[in-house]
Amino acid sequence: MKTIKSTLLLAVIAIITLAFTVKTDKGYKVGDTIEDFSLKNVDGDKISLKDYDDAKGFIIIFTCNTCPYSVTNEDRIIALQDKYEELGYPVIAINPNDPKAQPGDSFEKMKVRAEEKGFNFPYLFDEGQKVYPKFGASKTPHVYIVSKPEMKVEYIGAIDDSSRDASAVKVKYVETVVDELLAGKTPSITETRAIGCSIKTVK
Repeated sequence: MKTIKSTLLLAVIAIITLAFTVKTDKGYKVGDTIEDFSLKNVDGDKISLKDYDDAKGFIIIFTCNTCPYSVTNEDRIIALQDKYEELGYPVIAINPNDPKAQPGDSFEKMKVRAEEKGFNFPYLFDEGQKVYPKFGASKTPHVYIVSKPEMKVEYIGAIDDSSRDASAVKVKYVETVVDELLAGKTPSITETRAIGCSIKTVK
């Protein structure tokens, strides 16, 4: 009887240990190397990161047409492209939503939104939702800063510390990280909580 109890106790301990040590979250982490992708831009062309020979890295932002948080951040995303493209960190925006779940995020409506707002960055459609799960993105907007040549993830999270009100921003996370990378420094911020709408999928 004691042997059985001891065996059961060890089994319970093993199960508990496994539950608390195995990572269940998916997607890239800070320090990981990302895979390249090829997605359709609103102009109809396919875009890959390998197309950017002169880039030092990328500001990859999962965003969409319909989420209020994404809409509120559109001007900030445009400003990031204005500031950092010529410095070597272009913005690559990706719409991860399935239009069957969110019709307002169809490719045709992406083209309309990009024209309306004058997007100065590629706005790519994750058709079939094949790219965002690799990153582990869960919100729109959700930012990943990647540095070349290793294609290393340097930062994951929000654009800044005020998701809804640009006038209330105190800390510009993305700008801080990119400025530090451009200065040859290790980023002082590596991860923050992305605040936005959940990515829409068909169950």
